[in-house]
Amino acid sequence: MAFALGGLVLFAIAVSNPFLAMKSGGFVQETTILTGIIELWKQHLFVLGGLVLLTCLVIPLGQLMGLLYILVPLRLGRRAPGATQIFRAIRHLNSWAMMEVFLIGILVALVKLAKMATIVPGVAVFALALLTVVTTAAMTTLDAPLVWERLDPRR
Repeated sequence: MAFALGGLVLFAIAVSNPFLAMKSGGFVQETTILTGIIELWKQHLFVLGGLVLLTCLVIPLGQLMGLLYILVPLRLGRRAPGATQIFRAIRHLNSWAMMEVFLIGILVALVKLAKMATIVPGVAVFALALLTVVTTAAMTTLDAPLVWERLDPRR
C-alpha cells in the first residue's frame, strides 16, 4: 500500500512538471510527458501517441489506483465491490506498463540530441525513474496469493 501511495505522488510530479528542456541559441523549450503525447498526435502518429499514453500514463495510473482500491479496504477488514475483477485486471495489465522502455528511449534521444542543443532533464525525468522503481516494487512485493485469499474467503 505504501508503494502505491508513493507511486501516486511520483506520478503527479511526473505528469505536472517539465520533463526536458532544450536550450539552443538562447531559446529554451520545455516539454512535459503530456505535451510529448500531444505532439505525436499533431504529427499524425496516432498509434505511437496512443501507445505512449497507454503504457506511460493510463496503465500505470490504473495499476496504482486499482491497488489502492483493493488494498485500503482489505487493510480495514473489508472487501471493495468488484475487487476480484480489478485485481485480475491489474495482474494482467502488469506486462503493459512499460515506463522503463520509455525512459530508455528518452536516454537514447538525449545522447543523440546532446550534439545539437543543451538538454536539461526536468524534475519529471527523475520522478518517472523513481516511479518505475516504486511501481515495480509495488507489484513484486505484493503477495498475490494472500490478496486472493482475502478477496475470496471460500478458498
